[in-house]
Formats: sequence, structure tokens, C-alpha cells
Amino acid sequence: MKTSTPDKTIYIIRHGQTEYNRLGLVQGCGIDSDLNDIGRQQAELFFQKYGEIEFDKVYTSMLKRTHQSVKNFLDLDIEWEKLVGLNEVSWGDKEGREVTKEENDAYFEMIEGWRNGELDLKCINGESPLEVAERQREALEVILSRPQEKQILVCMHGRAMRILLCQLMRQPLSNMDDFDHSNLGLYILHYHYDTHSFELQVANDKNHLEEMNVSK
Repeated sequence: MKTSTPDKTIYIIRHGQTEYNRLGLVQGCGIDSDLNDIGRQQAELFFQKYGEIEFDKVYTSMLKRTHQSVKNFLDLDIEWEKLVGLNEVSWGDKEGREVTKEENDAYFEMIEGWRNGELDLKCINGESPLEVAERQREALEVILSRPQEKQILVCMHGRAMRILLCQLMRQPLSNMDDFDHSNLGLYILHYHYDTHSFELQVANDKNHLEEMNVSK
């Protein structure tokens, strides 16, 4: 008699707030910023709500703002793995600085191009959605190759999360802006090994942050 592989539940969160977020500056994968006081409070509130879940594994990007967002879980000695495929999009020359109005207009033209399917567009010295999706597929292959990890927590980044969710839900990457995200917002997905499909159960939930009145 054939036995089925147990399904997997994946909790995906965006990292907590950083000063770059607060000031509206571009971070990307080239800026390894810390959480600010609000970000640390967001991380604490998330842990208060979900700290009793018995996660088998924590996955983060290589950037410390994701590590700091799940520190309370890591302090429980849950196994942890960093994957470069979970890094934020590289925004190239735009990262870490204020941009001019002309550069900002060009950025929004690029985002509109993505919505229209021009997914090879990218900032100077940055990454396109197609390039991000390719490295994400490698990370996803690693995560799904471990069915013994039945409940996992993934901490990553806003734009990269949108691209990943398109892939998980078999949506075109041009639909990425359909997936809202907030600092320490939570998505929960159920992966069915038998059908190799994902079921979206929770989208950008922020109820654990209600007392802060902070959504960014």
C-alpha cells in the first residue's frame, strides 16, 4: 500500500521595521540594516502570538534584519538555515540613498513595466524579477526536499516575498503587486506533497501588531 508524504505548513513573514523603512529609503539586498525599536517590538509581538508553535525549522535570508526578526525563535534552539535565494531584490544603484525625482519616476515606470509583463527590466546594477525568481526556485527546492520539516517559519523581504508568492500560487510574476506585505505581516500556506500545490490560508495578517498601530 502506497503511503503519502505528510503535508507541510509554511509561515512566511516579512522582517520588522528598519530605519530605512521608516525614512522611505531603498534597502535591497545590498543594505544589511538592523531593526529599529519599532521593528524589535514587532518581532516581540509576533513571538508572543506564535512562539508556542513547534516549528521544525527556521529559514531566513542572509541579511541580519531577518535574523533579528526571528531571534526569539532561534533562542529556543530551533534549527536555522540561511538561504541566499530568500534575499531581497537588488535595487542596484538605488540602494541606501535618497533618489531624485527623475530616478523615482523611472522606478515607478519600471514597476509599471513589471505589471505589463516586462519582467527583465531592472535598476542599473540590480536584479530583474526573472533573476530573483530563478534563485528563489533553488531555495524552494531545498525547503521542499525536506518533508520531515512539517512546520517551518520563513523570514524574508517585501518585494522578494511578492515574487515568491506568485511562484507558490502559480501566478504570473506580473501579478506580484496583488500580494500585499507589511513589516512582520504573516502569510500561511499549506503545501500538499501529493499534488505539489500550495494552498493560501492567511494573507498579510497583522492582528498580532494591533496594539502598536503600526503597519509599515
